[in-house]
Amino acid sequence: MAQDKIEIDILEDLLPTPLLEILLQDHTTEKNIFWACNDYEELGPGYSFSDPITLDAIRGEHGRVIMPRVMKHRDLKRRRTKEKAEIFTPAWVCNLQCNCGDDGYLAEGVSFNYNLDAEGREWEATSEPIRFAEGVTWQDYILRTCMEITCGEAPYLVSRYDAVTGELIPIYKRIGLLDRKLRVVSENVSDRADWFVWVVKSFQSVYGYEWQGDNILLARENMLYTFIEYYRDRWGEEPTLAEQTEIAEVVAWNIFQMDGLKFVIPNSCRQVIRVEPTLGEPKVEYDPCPGCTQDDPLLHNGLKVQIMDWQKGKSIEFQKVYEKSKNLREHEQQLELKQQLERKQRLMRQQP
Repeated sequence: MAQDKIEIDILEDLLPTPLLEILLQDHTTEKNIFWACNDYEELGPGYSFSDPITLDAIRGEHGRVIMPRVMKHRDLKRRRTKEKAEIFTPAWVCNLQCNCGDDGYLAEGVSFNYNLDAEGREWEATSEPIRFAEGVTWQDYILRTCMEITCGEAPYLVSRYDAVTGELIPIYKRIGLLDRKLRVVSENVSDRADWFVWVVKSFQSVYGYEWQGDNILLARENMLYTFIEYYRDRWGEEPTLAEQTEIAEVVAWNIFQMDGLKFVIPNSCRQVIRVEPTLGEPKVEYDPCPGCTQDDPLLHNGLKVQIMDWQKGKSIEFQKVYEKSKNLREHEQQLELKQQLERKQRLMRQQP
């Protein structure tokens, strides 16, 4: 499945059918991801908001239907920006923010790259192997969980190209969170089998979600091709179809379709039927989704998104992850307040 290296648009016709079928899966609905936009309705049946994205809809004569934002028509880009606030981040901004995310993990003075100008718009990769802070191992860095919210084409995770300009980025200069993990694996593992094991762990540790189905597929394709390109760069040949399939299955779980404000499948909240007893015929009322009414992400009654907990080997509701992290943040805040109060009381006792 060799792809022209100067082509940023991954043509679905070039993807083996089993791989593309995996990349179209939605593990919450157990169907395919769906368009979740009206941008393609003019193409006819199968392209409406709620229609699933099928193989026939994006192959053959429709092989250029899904393409990166930078290649879309200007009017379509403007409409998506207006309707869905879709604005992609340039690679140099992604790099600066990802560099900040490495604070506390890397040894002092160590970074994946350095700026060539004052603003950081140009950068060069460091040549020395990455060293980590005291108490941090390279394995810790690989296993660190990362998530790109409203991920679009996943420029914070993988930087095959600049999402704004379309400029290709060579492997050694890539700056995504997954790119960094893959560099660290290659610097620390020389055996091919072990390398693949840690590459899989790298993919399992990065997540992203998005509303629009075309972006979901683009992000998943970028993730899969990132694996292929790093494999080719490291070992000088193409990965096997079995290896590509294993990566594709991880990607199909970890890059998922979701309303990020509700933690459910987009537009899946529903009215609740309520029957009021009366002297005559029962009165039927339709109440809106309680989460939508109260603007509470934990109360939405839509189809709750499932993600994979790879350490436990089972799927969990994304909402449960949010609830757990919310409770943890609240606990940490309470602990901080308690510590502040104790410090204040100690100071008061020390005063004459």
